[in-house]
Amino acid sequence: MIIGLTAVLVVIAVYAVLLNDTPGSVTSPPPATFTVNGKTYAFNYTASDNAERAAGLMNEKVTNATTMLFAFPSMGTYEFWMYDTNTSLDIIWINATGNMGRVVYVYTDALPCRSIDILCPDYGSSALANYVIEARAGFAAANDLGVGTRILFG
Repeated sequence: MIIGLTAVLVVIAVYAVLLNDTPGSVTSPPPATFTVNGKTYAFNYTASDNAERAAGLMNEKVTNATTMLFAFPSMGTYEFWMYDTNTSLDIIWINATGNMGRVVYVYTDALPCRSIDILCPDYGSSALANYVIEARAGFAAANDLGVGTRILFG
């Protein structure tokens, strides 16, 4: 009887660990930093709800040190547009579990769209991601960042 009860408890404990470490789980609150190829960067902006994600870097001053994290509650294919963004951006889609992820797609030099009268293009990936990082155009090349690159979040 005790062996059977112990086995059931072990199965429940293993299931609980697997449930909390499923692919696509993200840390909460969203991370404040990320490390890529030995360099650590702080996120200047984080978007973790629909309103913040819709605003993105719209009307923000973007410098070479600007990075923004978009945190999504689950894996998906997420698209972005660049309305009223002040400069071209690199957009990096990441499939993450906990504090580690891998780049699944990179769009470099996404152009801003300045007029609401002109249809702004969407930039997206068919690869599943739950984090997206935006940074000034050139960031991906300067950090040798491409599909498969490992990202650590802190």
